[in-house]
Amino acid sequence: MIEIIPAIMPESFSDLNEKYSHVKDFVNTVQIDVMDGEFVPSKDWPYVEGELKKIDFDFEVDLMVKDPETIIESWIQAGAKRVIIHIESTENIEEVFLKIPSDVEVGIALNTTTPNEQIYPLIEKINFVQFMGIEKIGYQGQGFDERVLGKIRDLREKYSRVIISVDGAVSLETASKLVEAGANRLAVGSAIFKSDDIGKIIKQLSNVS
Repeated sequence: MIEIIPAIMPESFSDLNEKYSHVKDFVNTVQIDVMDGEFVPSKDWPYVEGELKKIDFDFEVDLMVKDPETIIESWIQAGAKRVIIHIESTENIEEVFLKIPSDVEVGIALNTTTPNEQIYPLIEKINFVQFMGIEKIGYQGQGFDERVLGKIRDLREKYSRVIISVDGAVSLETASKLVEAGANRLAVGSAIFKSDDIGKIIKQLSNVS
């Protein structure tokens, strides 16, 4: 069964909790997207330390920010079980790794235009790879970028046991293609939160093959 991870782009702490309330009965983990307006054009929830400490559910954090090494410790202290670093976002990836304890999973994200070869030297240091399924990251509801399918197949062929997640334009129409190519996890935003039956759509997505 494929792991489905609802992707939340929170506008506020209350918005985060509200969106979580819609999916909590159907999944074990959600993804919190953090965008700084620099690495990506969009900017979301201007979180403060006190609010982070109030998060009381399992989550992974997708740091779509420039120089994630400057904020990653705040999210780890808030309880992130997984952290996702975009390889294009920092020139100090080794410094980022040093700030992540061994009990927190580490994922490296790649844009559709970033060669897979850039993560090969890091593959033994990470727990999973997150491919972006859209060209312009930081926005929900974009069109699917077919190039991601080839990137998934190539990585799966080279590293057969690696966990591959995909974030961006994941829907019932694209999920089967992604899983067939070799994806294990799917981070899903619009397809879940715009659905009239969230439980049903999550079940359908988790059962694609």
